[in-house]
Amino acid sequence: MTGPVVGPVVGPVVGPVVGPVVGSVRRRGFAGVAGAVFSALAQFALVVVVTRAFTAAEAGAFFTVTALALMAAGIAKLDAGNGLIYFIARARTFEYRGISGYIRAALLPSVVAACAAGALLYPHLGLLAAAIPLIVAGDVLLAATRGFGAMRPTVVLDGVLVPGCQLALVTAVALTGAVWWLPVAWAAPYALLPVLAATTLRGRAPHTPYLSGTDRDLWRHTAPRSVAGAIQAVFQRVDILIVAALGGPAQAAVYTAATRFKVVGQLANQGLAQAVQARLVRALAEGERARAGELYQTATVWLVLMTWPVWMGYAALAPWLLHLFGPSYSQAAPVALVLAGTMMVATACGMVDVVLTAAGHTGASLLNLLAAIACTVALDLALIPSYGALGAVVGWSGGVLVKNLLPLWQLHRRYGLHPFGRHTLAALRLRTRAAA
Repeated sequence: MTGPVVGPVVGPVVGPVVGPVVGSVRRRGFAGVAGAVFSALAQFALVVVVTRAFTAAEAGAFFTVTALALMAAGIAKLDAGNGLIYFIARARTFEYRGISGYIRAALLPSVVAACAAGALLYPHLGLLAAAIPLIVAGDVLLAATRGFGAMRPTVVLDGVLVPGCQLALVTAVALTGAVWWLPVAWAAPYALLPVLAATTLRGRAPHTPYLSGTDRDLWRHTAPRSVAGAIQAVFQRVDILIVAALGGPAQAAVYTAATRFKVVGQLANQGLAQAVQARLVRALAEGERARAGELYQTATVWLVLMTWPVWMGYAALAPWLLHLFGPSYSQAAPVALVLAGTMMVATACGMVDVVLTAAGHTGASLLNLLAAIACTVALDLALIPSYGALGAVVGWSGGVLVKNLLPLWQLHRRYGLHPFGRHTLAALRLRTRAAA
């Protein structure tokens, strides 16, 4: 079960359209995106509740500590979940022999790293630090269920249960006006996640004898992605922390509110990626480049169809939507315009990084992320002192474009893969038939 996923590929992707592949992507993708939409709406509502109930400085402080906690969890999980998906998807051929050892090998180092991160950040996060190991354990266990082809646990637990409970508890705290309880209310639902995820996984993961070299195999593949995953976690949250440091908590609140809708694109992309990642790994491992191209193009067109109306609507309605957070937040409409345009370009590239890593190019993915975060930090440091939230979103936009356009070029050069092509039309025809 070792070795590269796929050798060098010459020439463009060709092959027949496989209808069941398109249908499977559509079904699984809808499930993932449905959870993503609920999660995004719940997070948006949570931001509205917090900004309406508390001052901008108090809201900004809350958004900053939660961003720091999520960043720490993203670093501490060491990208072990994606490593598990890779090995579980490939192990189906071997009847999942030794797979329980891979799950333990992924879970233990991640939880230890998360506990260390929680202890290190306790002076800054307080009780919120206890949520970091819970977030990490839940993420790794849910990834394992996706490796076995199950999307429902991720949709129900991570997409609905956790954000729904967070919204309910934060709303209850907001009604009391006890701002110091906000981080606790936000973190409490994560206590359920690893328990329920482990219960779900128990019926899917066979107990098999430990295979020698399991740890080495897993972490040899995952190590580059661990660094990349840490950088990705920083990339997703560092803008809020920089705004808070350079512009103050009030500017951080304005920036968080105006960019809250970027979660829609991130979670929609994540939902589709979760639905097809294991299939991509298998397709590329078996040399079925036509099927890999079909999965990529089908996922891209559905991502565009599902998210572009959101971005165009957000750009058009930004002043009114931002007013929901409070009168002082409507000034951030230019931030929303930059966000919407950037996300339309990013979603048109499809899940380029997922395809790149599924093909085994974890090192290239790491370099791409380093370039993206370098671009973001450089622009943030140059623009935030003068332009505040607008400067921050320009910095974030530059990083997003680098993060998507670099792997897009690499996939084209190495594999002839494109986000749009003959399979795009097949997916659209399927949509037309379904609508009829």
